[in-house]
Amino acid sequence: AEMANLLKTNPEEAKKRLSNRISFGTAGLRGPMGAGFDRMNDLVVIQATQGLCSYIRSLYKEDSKKTYRLAIAYDHRERKDLNLSSENFALYTAAVALEAGFEVHFFEGHTPTPFVPFLLKESDMDAGIVVTASHNPKRDNGFKVYWGNGAQIVKPHDAGIAKHILQNLKPWKKYDISKVVEKCVKCKKETFEAYFKAIAARLCKYGAENKSTDLKFVYTAMHGVGYESIKKAFKAFNLPEAIPVKKQVLADPEFPTVSFPNPEEKGALDLAKKIAEEEKANLILANDPDADRLAVVELDAKTGRKIEFSGNEIGILLADWQWFKYKSDGKMSHSLSDIYMMNSTVSSKMLRAYAAHEKFQYVDTLTGFKWLGTTAYNLTKSRKKVLFMFEEAIGFCCGDISYDKDGVSAAAVFAEMACYLKRERNCTVAEHLDSLYRKLGYFMAYNSYIRVTNQEILKTIFARLRNEGNYWFRVKNLEIKSIRDLKIGYDSSQKDKKATLPKSNVLTYEFDNGCTMTLRPSGTEPKLKFYIEIAGKTEESTTKKLHATTRILLTEMLEPGKYG
Repeated sequence: AEMANLLKTNPEEAKKRLSNRISFGTAGLRGPMGAGFDRMNDLVVIQATQGLCSYIRSLYKEDSKKTYRLAIAYDHRERKDLNLSSENFALYTAAVALEAGFEVHFFEGHTPTPFVPFLLKESDMDAGIVVTASHNPKRDNGFKVYWGNGAQIVKPHDAGIAKHILQNLKPWKKYDISKVVEKCVKCKKETFEAYFKAIAARLCKYGAENKSTDLKFVYTAMHGVGYESIKKAFKAFNLPEAIPVKKQVLADPEFPTVSFPNPEEKGALDLAKKIAEEEKANLILANDPDADRLAVVELDAKTGRKIEFSGNEIGILLADWQWFKYKSDGKMSHSLSDIYMMNSTVSSKMLRAYAAHEKFQYVDTLTGFKWLGTTAYNLTKSRKKVLFMFEEAIGFCCGDISYDKDGVSAAAVFAEMACYLKRERNCTVAEHLDSLYRKLGYFMAYNSYIRVTNQEILKTIFARLRNEGNYWFRVKNLEIKSIRDLKIGYDSSQKDKKATLPKSNVLTYEFDNGCTMTLRPSGTEPKLKFYIEIAGKTEESTTKKLHATTRILLTEMLEPGKYG
């Protein structure tokens, strides 16, 4: 109906939607819901699932006895005016997979994303799908693909699936979703039970002591699907039940109280802060709508300050906590040379400094949890111990629960850490963070983005910086120490000048004053992202240095005035 209307009222828009295809990339599929091949709709989901199933079957042509298994979950997103929803997308996904001969493990009802990678890691599956657009605007939806190892898909699988989608555009049949669930294995109840049992056994250290804490927590689900799982996670850790932000805690596809349902966005946590003040709470814990990310705010009763921790700060706090727990168990199962923590290359180098100080191993990867998860899987296969991994965009994976970010377990782990700090060290989380800064140096970052809807401008900016291989060696008075250009696999700091990370459109500069700057286009949104970090001996001097350096770099390198 929408396309028929467009053909009458806006033929140019109709032509655009029918001439372009939504690309299968970083997060599988993600885009606005609506009619057309460049939108998320029933047909596009059917085509994507046919391609996925075809690709998986092509990998096992010689194995006629193989049982193919696919896990499917979905969130609450919906466009009632267009009759499009996450639930229906999930049902069509299941219908196609059943037609392709797959055994489908189906999560009935709205489900947080972390339960699918957990199930994949703990069982024998070929792939998993979560229908979600995470923290994107309400008009969007997505088709997130996990491989059988429990990590998000990487090369060559992403390209292989994309190829098979194009080979299977015509629906194999007219799919009926009315009785699909009856033909699936209903896996939600047992997976949830196994998950909460696992996080209690493998991540909770002070269950008995947690009961008696006097800390108060406020929780917001950002109109998403996390609340029931957070309640169960807190119960598994014997933590007091968090106080819900009632206007945001239930799943609502309209996201009525926020402009963008992302706890990192300005103003998104205003309502939670108001409730926390009224309740005299100590900490605010916030998930994004599909509950795979975690934001944290601490309220300082002494000063009245509300301290919003960055993703990098939450990351180093959880890293320190994971290491403290592992050491204090008194039974280190691996040597220091086999113990790893990791983060993405645009995340804080404070984790690298922490690993060097404690003498365990540090690895960085390309941006995105698909790279972190795949690296963790490979390390684990090699009998290494991966204790923790994170990305600055508030994504955290504690321990060996899964190979993807998990805002549910991270919330419980962070809450337990806060309880311990209050009980045993009589300090706040912010005070403990400051002690880490004093030990390792003040790593201060300014991470943000410039919205660039015109892709030609984006190309021009990167082309100017690359200068046909004649890279810059100075930005005003700032000397460039090294350059890494992953688009061509170049790294001036390496003896052979070859980068160790896979190729990607990412530029990283290290300056003589200790500053690191990384630039990359977003994989899911029209944004040029930049990450600037500098370390120093005091907070005040480092902040001043960061501000001065950032001003020069952004003005000279990105020329925001020129491009509006």
